[in-house]
Amino acid sequence: MLGKIFKRFRKIDDDIIIAHASPLAVPTLIGVVGDVHGCATLAAKLIDKLRDSHPDIKLLFVGDYIDRGEESRQVIELLMGMPEVTCLMGNHERMCLDFLAEPEERGGRWLRNGGLQTVASYGVAGSQTELTKMRDALALAMGDKVINWLAERPLHAKFGNLYAIHAGADPARPIEEQGEKPLIWGHSLFKKQPRYDGHWVIHGHTIVDQPIVENGRISIDTGAYATGRLTAAVINGADVQFLQSHY
Repeated sequence: MLGKIFKRFRKIDDDIIIAHASPLAVPTLIGVVGDVHGCATLAAKLIDKLRDSHPDIKLLFVGDYIDRGEESRQVIELLMGMPEVTCLMGNHERMCLDFLAEPEERGGRWLRNGGLQTVASYGVAGSQTELTKMRDALALAMGDKVINWLAERPLHAKFGNLYAIHAGADPARPIEEQGEKPLIWGHSLFKKQPRYDGHWVIHGHTIVDQPIVENGRISIDTGAYATGRLTAAVINGADVQFLQSHY
């Protein structure tokens, strides 16, 4: 099914409609992993599963390594120990970096959305009424190497006509021309309007019960921290299969 051409239609005027055919075409074997969110045990299991079944696979993670789950520090250490793996920026990494830069102004949002679990994973205690002290302690526990690694995460990666991003994108603009906000936070038209440039998009960010392939989009965030299921898409050419790890 996934190797078939899916058709998209663009209205040119009241009488003319042009059909666009965009088969997925990925020239190398890749494994794209959804949002880990502090679930290091699941991530390690899934990496082993992917490499056992596909020894030559190239791995990519779509962002949101931290927060919500209890093992954020372990996730970062796991991924930093594999420099051959591509790790994209997610909105939770951005919120963490914003907290480190401006704790009083931006800390509350991050801590309310799972940041407290990340802070705890680094052995830092503190009150939300003392955000600067908490930031200082977290920055010391993380160290410059971890903070720089988080800040250097790319926004997208491209394989053939497939873009990997964290959240979504403006379907009317080239991915390369888009800034950080739509790629890590999403765009209102991402799931409502197809792309007309022949590109597919694989993403996380929005939790789905099961991974989905439709209208040029592949959704792989199955809510690992809440469901105990972490999902990867294994893609080669036009073929898409899914692997999961479970608690």
